[in-house]
Amino acid sequence: MKESVVVAMSGGVDSSAAAYLLKRQGYDVIGMALKTWPKELCDTVPKSQTCCSTRDIEDARSVAARLEIPFYVVEASVLFKSQVMDYFVDSYARGRTPNPCVVCNRKIKTGILLEKAQALGVERLATGHYAGVVWDETRRRYAIRQAVDPNKDQSYVLYQLTQEQLSRMVLPMGDLTKARVREIAREAGLAVADKPESMELCFIPDGDTQGFLKARVPQAFTPGEIVDRSGRVLGLHQGIAAYTVGQRKGLGIAHATPLYVLELDPAANRVIVGEEQDLAASACRVEEVHWMAIPGLTEPLRCQVKVRYRGDKRPARLVQDGESLRVEFDQPVQGGVSPGQAAVFYDGDVVLGGGWIA
Repeated sequence: MKESVVVAMSGGVDSSAAAYLLKRQGYDVIGMALKTWPKELCDTVPKSQTCCSTRDIEDARSVAARLEIPFYVVEASVLFKSQVMDYFVDSYARGRTPNPCVVCNRKIKTGILLEKAQALGVERLATGHYAGVVWDETRRRYAIRQAVDPNKDQSYVLYQLTQEQLSRMVLPMGDLTKARVREIAREAGLAVADKPESMELCFIPDGDTQGFLKARVPQAFTPGEIVDRSGRVLGLHQGIAAYTVGQRKGLGIAHATPLYVLELDPAANRVIVGEEQDLAASACRVEEVHWMAIPGLTEPLRCQVKVRYRGDKRPARLVQDGESLRVEFDQPVQGGVSPGQAAVFYDGDVVLGGGWIA
């Protein structure tokens, strides 16, 4: 009997190629798409700017028809709003820079689809993420590993997946480059082979993050003071939610040297700025730590740490500090370490775990 697998199909080339490859490998493939936004929203913007819209679902449906596999659409807009969008909005209102893709991958994409797969009697779920799943026989634990293609690697946004989820995941894109994936899709005759990638957040398809936030948390756009580290007032800002740590443009301050956002203080409604060298961080505190390749930290651990999705891995030392972790970098990280972003820990190409920068 063939092993069955549900493939999360977004209508893009990666998930479409994943479905094709798994069918070719002998799996009994079932396509499944998540409907996270109402039709009227995504039909108002160009198709090249959308992801998870009604039109993307129709692209996924056409690929499923081409591959002659069953296809289901799962309504997820209510949960997506409460778990992903509300978290995103609340983070900006609190002066943090969120990463909604991390939350979505665990709670929505993987969480919901694994439940739906089980309802169909299917134990495996595949996605088009550029990453792999590994099993450590010594530790008896699953973990995510980085993709072969460093420009497409998505291991960073998968660090929250549980052992139960990982035990059922299939990630066929981990050993492929994007160029090869498009070739495979063309060879299979898939209409999405040359479909552009979505470059914006799926729920802000026009890229207007400030417009999106102003409509939901107008109080986060109350003007306030821009100050330096000493508290000296240098100007006025347009609202805490309009700024992120490391930002240089848009401050509206005449100064002898370029100024950057160092901190956001929502309690005092202040934006703290300084010069570029003031952004360097030798350490950071990480909360809500989720371990993957190891069960936990029993003593200080040396590893590599990413503090942003497209950032480099930095050699560092992890030290338990009460309920949180202290990450001590070998060399100061330039460009700003942003509260609200994820710090993901690596041992070579394997994800050890991660947490939120506090």
